[in-house]
Amino acid sequence: MIRIFSHYVSKMAFVLLLLELLMLLASASVASVLWFSDQHGSFRADNLYLSSLTFALVIIFSMSALGMYQHSSREGIRTTLIRIMPSFALGFALLSALIAVRPEFYFGRGISSVIFAIGATAVVLTRLVVFKSAESALLEARLIFVGSGPLARECMDLAHSKIGFHQFSVVGCVPISGEDSCVPASQLLPVGESLLSMARRYEARELVVTVTNRRSKEFPVRDLLACALGGVRVIDAATFFEREACQIRLDSLQPSYLIFGGGFDQSFWRASVKRSFDLLASGLITLVSLPVMLAAAAAIVFEDGGPVFYQQERVGKDGAIFNVLKFRSMRKNAEAPGVPTWAAANDPRVTRVGHYLRMLRIDELPQMLNVFKGEMSFVGPRPERAFFVEQLARDIPYYNVRHSIKPGVTGLAQVRYQYGASVEDAIQKLQYDLYYVKNNSLFLDLLILIDTVQVVLLGKGSR
Repeated sequence: MIRIFSHYVSKMAFVLLLLELLMLLASASVASVLWFSDQHGSFRADNLYLSSLTFALVIIFSMSALGMYQHSSREGIRTTLIRIMPSFALGFALLSALIAVRPEFYFGRGISSVIFAIGATAVVLTRLVVFKSAESALLEARLIFVGSGPLARECMDLAHSKIGFHQFSVVGCVPISGEDSCVPASQLLPVGESLLSMARRYEARELVVTVTNRRSKEFPVRDLLACALGGVRVIDAATFFEREACQIRLDSLQPSYLIFGGGFDQSFWRASVKRSFDLLASGLITLVSLPVMLAAAAAIVFEDGGPVFYQQERVGKDGAIFNVLKFRSMRKNAEAPGVPTWAAANDPRVTRVGHYLRMLRIDELPQMLNVFKGEMSFVGPRPERAFFVEQLARDIPYYNVRHSIKPGVTGLAQVRYQYGASVEDAIQKLQYDLYYVKNNSLFLDLLILIDTVQVVLLGKGSR
């Protein structure tokens, strides 16, 4: 994994994206030069480069939006072909819309289909080479877990269930005296040998410390220091979860990790960039989705009359209360008894029109007004109702950390976790929110925006 603006990114996925960008650029440029050379026509060089770059970026965006940089490196050629077709179809639609506004991006009649065919072939071949390389044992990260308790078991499950490009080979767990073992006996490594010699013998690149009681006399401080000095990377379970799952796990979280772990950028520069991004993204979405919003308002009125909009008090930055604006997706007086109720994935209070508004996330579009007013950001933790915030802040440690920044229309928890409708779900989503608050950047906002497009198109994620 590599870190780009505080966010962890798979090296393999990053290399794959760069290679495919270069292949798409080359496909468009070479095909255009050969085509117009054969046709004895003229094609300005600046138009060629600009059109090729636009084509490559649109296709990369389309593949990202459909999750083609988030899946296993074990894909075969058949799966790759199936996944590429809708990505290129989406890219063709986006490029056609862009050409309608900026005709100078148009390659010309006949050549466009050739470029798409060559580009798709180049992507397939690139993926086959990269995926085959990713299966090599040389690219596996060999891990040893120090500890064998519940946290070690969770780390092992994460390492074994990883479906991205980062592949792991778990050597085993080193049991610590006084800690209850929760891993299979076959995964326990023999004690008596130093951690450094063990790491070198098993060719382990990294030690992950999962011991929760670090004040115990059995905690191997000297051994871990020797490993760090000997060139073996040593990290704790909190860092492992943050790096591999984009989560800050509450069960492995020490207050010192938040205090000394870096991040939490609240500088004037970050605030200015984020505000500019909020206004630009919200303005473009409002402009593009205006016909959709008018159609949604008409559908709500047609089904059961007004009101079209629904306002609800939510908790914002530093605990400030504001009214979030949404298209009404539930029947009138859905909370007539006056007691706030968790929304559910298949809530019976949702109207027929509201069902589709929620499925396509159209009901969230009026929140662009909250963004313009400065009450919300485009990306951030989803705002919760004050009634639930009081309960969650009382029951869940560090819950109010999510209120140190503005809430968002979309967020990391919304694109990584399913529909949340309980305290347990709130705990799971908080772990993503804490990661975002700690590592938020323009780069991460852009990645979440792309993932949000994927959620809307494929119907995944939460609310």
